[in-house]
Amino acid sequence: MRNFPDLQHKEFAVFKKLKSPDKIQSFLESIPINFETGGETCHSPLMTLKHKEAHCMEGAMLAAAVLWRHGEWPLLLDLKSTDNDDDHVVTLFRYKNRWGAISKTNHAVLRWRDPVYKTVRELAMSYFNEYFLDNGQKTLRSFSAPFSLLRYGKSWLAAEENLWHIAADLDDSPHFNILGNGAVWRLRRADPLEVEAGKLTQWIM
Repeated sequence: MRNFPDLQHKEFAVFKKLKSPDKIQSFLESIPINFETGGETCHSPLMTLKHKEAHCMEGAMLAAAVLWRHGEWPLLLDLKSTDNDDDHVVTLFRYKNRWGAISKTNHAVLRWRDPVYKTVRELAMSYFNEYFLDNGQKTLRSFSAPFSLLRYGKSWLAAEENLWHIAADLDDSPHFNILGNGAVWRLRRADPLEVEAGKLTQWIM
């Protein structure tokens, strides 16, 4: 794996102490959610640290950068939903041949996953029953192959401009469908208690 570049930005000093995925997760949870009140953003890890806020894609790239700093692969996983819901992006990591995920979200669901999954598909499917709208409709439809940020060299780490091209490349990357023909009609809607629990949020606009 390509070595993490020597970047002279004081903001990256925090990477040194974030030596494990669970420490990275706790750090992400301490950062307020980016509500994009000034317009949509796709900040680099440096700009996320400067702004001190993140949405799922920004959090995923930041977590991937920290993992790379500690010798791990910077891998993203895209969870793609129906057109009436939002996609979600998490950071993949491995421990003893098992997959886990670091996740930045404002809600009580779609969060961290312990490294207990044999395959990426198993991990992606663990989000299926949590992925629903307020009317109970379950909306997760596909997941990407592990998406390595190494293809961008070091340019994505400290870019001052929005990284829309990375978001677009991830969206266009190979994805695997979850539902077979007709399976959508067999899905049970989330019940009212699940829906109410799904409305719990950490940060308020």
